[in-house]
Amino acid sequence: MAASPNDAASSWKPTYNPWLIAASVMLATFMEVLDTSVANVSLPHIAGNLSATTDEATWVLTSYLVANAIILPATNWLGNLFGRKRFLVSCIVLFTLASALCGMASSLGFLVIARVLQGAAGGALQPISQAVLLESFPPAKRGAAMAVFAMGVVVAPILGPTLGGWITDNYTWRWVFYINLPIGLLAGLMANAFIEDPPYLKRVSAANIDYIGFGFLALWLETLQYVLDKGQELDWFGSHTIAWCLTISLLAFAAFVVRELSARQPLVDLRVLKNRNLAVGCVLIAILGALLYGTIAVLPLFMQNLLHYTALDAGLALSPRGVGAFLATIVVGRLVGKVSNRILIMIGFLGLAYSSFLFGHINLSIGMSSIVWPTILSGVAISFIFVPLATASMGTLAQDQIGNASGLFNLMRNLGGSIGIAGITTFVARGAQTNQSAFVGHFSQFNPIYQQKLATVQQALTAHEGAWRAAHQAPQVLYGILGQQSLLVTYAHNFQVFGVLCLITMPLIFFFKKVRKGKAPVGVH
Repeated sequence: MAASPNDAASSWKPTYNPWLIAASVMLATFMEVLDTSVANVSLPHIAGNLSATTDEATWVLTSYLVANAIILPATNWLGNLFGRKRFLVSCIVLFTLASALCGMASSLGFLVIARVLQGAAGGALQPISQAVLLESFPPAKRGAAMAVFAMGVVVAPILGPTLGGWITDNYTWRWVFYINLPIGLLAGLMANAFIEDPPYLKRVSAANIDYIGFGFLALWLETLQYVLDKGQELDWFGSHTIAWCLTISLLAFAAFVVRELSARQPLVDLRVLKNRNLAVGCVLIAILGALLYGTIAVLPLFMQNLLHYTALDAGLALSPRGVGAFLATIVVGRLVGKVSNRILIMIGFLGLAYSSFLFGHINLSIGMSSIVWPTILSGVAISFIFVPLATASMGTLAQDQIGNASGLFNLMRNLGGSIGIAGITTFVARGAQTNQSAFVGHFSQFNPIYQQKLATVQQALTAHEGAWRAAHQAPQVLYGILGQQSLLVTYAHNFQVFGVLCLITMPLIFFFKKVRKGKAPVGVH
């Protein structure tokens, strides 16, 4: 009697040591995730060198994210079409070549095209790497394997701004992209040598590609990314462009869902979301992405705008988060399978909430240590969330469902990150205006405290500027302080909101089903 596909899935083991496979896919993942943030601090240099404005240079980031997001959910289908190993190695090669083209760019248009290629190739690296990793290890060891994967996914975007700032200051922005060449070469050689396609991989024909579904997917994500990137700049719904883009995005999303649920061979099998663990995991990873990328976006702004740190100093202050995340993944990898995933995730969200509340007490007189310690704590907390969250989300899926689920899981993290960045940018800009309007009411000749501060500043200026100039400059000095305090209060409030969001998210953890230890994952019924 012939073996069934389920028997083949449960009995198959890779030819090479799974840890060699883990190292191969972690290298590829680290390289790709690093590029989502490494160019951020280099934008002013890129704009100046290529004769573009800073606003135009942001397309270097958005073009990468859009191409990345479109490919993510289609990764499983493309892997089945070309063969997973061949597709993975091809993506690593294309990503590496695109990185070289980015470094060679002589115009902004050329750089944006190269970044689109880079993002399209990179979009497939995360979900394929995660699927290969989970399939290569038995269920009892997947927690330790995910700890290795987390080093790339969690640490890379944290180290990106620091590494990018150091390279840009000491060499040139072009080396931000050239640094991928040796990493990509090594990752490609290792992937080609150690990774193999499992026997249960379902091959599909190019004639059956869901072009309609892919079109709806691309339209949905492109318009959504534009709304998130340009919303604050164009005053959100005060702009007809934003309103129309959001309408088109919602309609395209609805059409995509209907198409994928009705197609005989869908590009993305959305039915896998019937699995409760995966559905809950996608919600939680989206929230974690919003918190992670939102914090990464807002902390450098706080340090540079209010504490007057350089870009490199701001990156160095954030880098300990990577150390905390790295060390925590080693510990968590040993705990997964021995301690309930729900308990580990809960500890992570509590730690992340506490670090957010610590940041909620920031002021203009704090030293770097007051930023470093909450940063380390947040790195530890994120690792306590990410590793067991990925394990629990995929733990009750059939072996041949993991590839499709991994694409959705990573897409939700990236979408959450985009929403988090857009949200925190808007809240900071609008909150600062609101607080400044509220505080300026205290600037009154009838307010004794204001008059006392004004007299003190005027007296201090008189010694250097003279009485007449001091009288005119003192109100301006106080107004500058008012602007700083308004922005400071806004940053603090936003960190407190992050802490509250962590706490109100925690009840979702109890919806996870327990992953059976030492047994093959069950299918979706």
